[in-house]
Amino acid sequence: MFNKGTKLYSIFGSKCPKCHGESMYKNPNPFNIARVYDMPERCSKCGTKYKIEPSFFYGAMYVSYGLGVAIAVAAFITSRFIIGTSMITAFLSIIGSIVLLMPVNMRLARNIWINIFISYDPEAAKGRENDQ
Repeated sequence: MFNKGTKLYSIFGSKCPKCHGESMYKNPNPFNIARVYDMPERCSKCGTKYKIEPSFFYGAMYVSYGLGVAIAVAAFITSRFIIGTSMITAFLSIIGSIVLLMPVNMRLARNIWINIFISYDPEAAKGRENDQ
């Protein structure tokens, strides 16, 4: 399921969507807020351009919204119904989880968005392996 060559491998591993050979971000730590969006212009392994066009990642905002709603629902259900906290505490857990997971949400949204438009190419991955 999370093997190389799958979209999930690229999304959750922050790998190049075409060759899966390089991280899409200069800094692998999403909690370094100052550098959360720092990406090279192209993949050094296969040459895929990450920013396909100007403002390409604006579409990731819609994905980020959906992820944020999923996080909020999960936090509410966990807090209110599984742990059994009060309604106020459940809503505070929503705020806390959204704020805490914001950098992860931002990167996952970008990863999902670019994987919608670029698919894994085994030939690009083979070319990369042959170069080494």
